[in-house]
Amino acid sequence: MIFVTLGTNDKPFDRLITAVEKAVEAGTITERVVVQSGFTKYESKRIEIFPYIDRNQFADYMNQADLIVTHGGAGTIFTALSLGKKILGAARRKEYGEHVNDHQTQLLEAFEKEGYLIYMKDLDDITPYIEQAKTFEPRPYVSARNHMVDLIETWIDRNVK
Repeated sequence: MIFVTLGTNDKPFDRLITAVEKAVEAGTITERVVVQSGFTKYESKRIEIFPYIDRNQFADYMNQADLIVTHGGAGTIFTALSLGKKILGAARRKEYGEHVNDHQTQLLEAFEKEGYLIYMKDLDDITPYIEQAKTFEPRPYVSARNHMVDLIETWIDRNVK
């Protein structure tokens, strides 16, 4: 199953959902596709679309998915990485009215450079990215959260009396 999440940004992201549906129509994607579309209004007979789903259902879809296709949202990316999922990421772009700036481009470029995901720069045809994902092995993600907590606790112990 492929889980597509467009996030909950108040701007639509038609380019990504259209690209996914074109790949289904072309036969590039043959698996079940579930989409959390947020503010993106889209109807399809080929893919399952839910504007919003609760946290538990979102987690279930993330766990079930063999591939996560997502906007460049850090929260979704970190969640997918912590689950060891293959990720295809696409940036919401200011020029298309999908976001207020292009920070998702920078985020996805950095994650791709480190080997965590595949950044889909061209949404006209996502076939090459789908094919690349079949053999892609993402770099394992190790959270630095515990290390940061330890640093803060040590600082507090030394400096707060």
